[in-house]
Amino acid sequence: MAWVASWQASPQPVWGPDFLFPANIPAELRDQTVRQVTRVSLGGGRLRIVLSNAYGRESIVVGKATVARPTQGWKNGAVSSDSLRSVTFGGQDKATILPGASLVSDPVDLPVSALAQVAVSLYLPKATPVTTFHWDGRQTGWIVAGDQTGASTLRMVDDAYQRTTARPLLTGVQVETAQAARAVVVMGDSITDGATASLDKDSRWPDFLARRLAPHGVAVVNAGISGARLLSDGMGVNALARLERDVLTQPGVRSLIVMLGINDISWPGTAFARDAQRPTLNTLTAGYRQLIEQVRSRGIRVIGTTLTPFEGALPNTPLADYYHPDKDAIRRQVNDWIRHSGVFDAVIDFDAVLRDPMHPARIAARFDSGDRLHPGDEGNRAMADAVDLNAIFPALLPGLGVKPATLLSQEP
Repeated sequence: MAWVASWQASPQPVWGPDFLFPANIPAELRDQTVRQVTRVSLGGGRLRIVLSNAYGRESIVVGKATVARPTQGWKNGAVSSDSLRSVTFGGQDKATILPGASLVSDPVDLPVSALAQVAVSLYLPKATPVTTFHWDGRQTGWIVAGDQTGASTLRMVDDAYQRTTARPLLTGVQVETAQAARAVVVMGDSITDGATASLDKDSRWPDFLARRLAPHGVAVVNAGISGARLLSDGMGVNALARLERDVLTQPGVRSLIVMLGINDISWPGTAFARDAQRPTLNTLTAGYRQLIEQVRSRGIRVIGTTLTPFEGALPNTPLADYYHPDKDAIRRQVNDWIRHSGVFDAVIDFDAVLRDPMHPARIAARFDSGDRLHPGDEGNRAMADAVDLNAIFPALLPGLGVKPATLLSQEP
């Protein structure tokens, strides 16, 4: 029997009200229950949850926690009453998460199948400042009054409840498998986080990849953070600062897919970083090399991806200056280096997958979510379908065909 990471929402520090985007979470929770729905990639006979107070300055008290299977459609957070299980921590219902720390629960006897949904409910009895969350969960969650961790149907009275797509505290679900399972972590930005994927549909590109890998006993762990950057802090800390937490300590991880860099190139000069200087090719490649060295030192395979087209990105928004031809020139240089430097164990050419053949600086219309930066659901599916599974685990998945889009390719 062995534990493997099966789902993740990478922690971020909660920002203030003056930031460009709303946090979509109360500044404080008190005598309230938070219920969140997750979809695991691999199943197992038992599970455990991971909570995070990574950016907290004081301890957080969890009064009670439960897990359950959502009902069909899980309207208003409904769960199957016969699947409700209490979650304990060191044998106790109540737990304390220390400042800057995470907390792993005891094993819970709730068998789950691959690609199944799990509802996690947390009761916070005391005044709890919300300082650690995952901003863009692409999944509806509920905040309700009182301890409703054991309720199969949440009581939502008047204004005493809130729906949110942010994820406070909950950062991981691990499952126990009969034989040691493997996981691949995908470390990325909003494209990986699923910024424009359909809400509540599990249609991010790592979700589609999980569907392909589940029959082979491989978990997919999404370490995407919207606004993430390789070299600098953004809407989360830089890649090296979160590498240990989000990748290296995940149980069962054997491969890492890295899709980072477009925000490093495009944030400078925008409302996010008005006076910042654009990185050079040398600074970006030095960042990639350091990331690769640290990951490889743990015996983990590293797969790089090219950066996708973004001409005209985010029109009619405060970030309409996200694109510039000079920024695209850096992107092309980075892609050429990723394809031909040989520093990665394998390369997935997402640029070749998503670009418009007639206008390669743009994402193809059929894959565009509408903002000319993020792929929609069909673009996410195309990305996942283009991944050569042999590139991720060549020794574990013999005989699977190699798809041309995943091979080293030339710029048009």
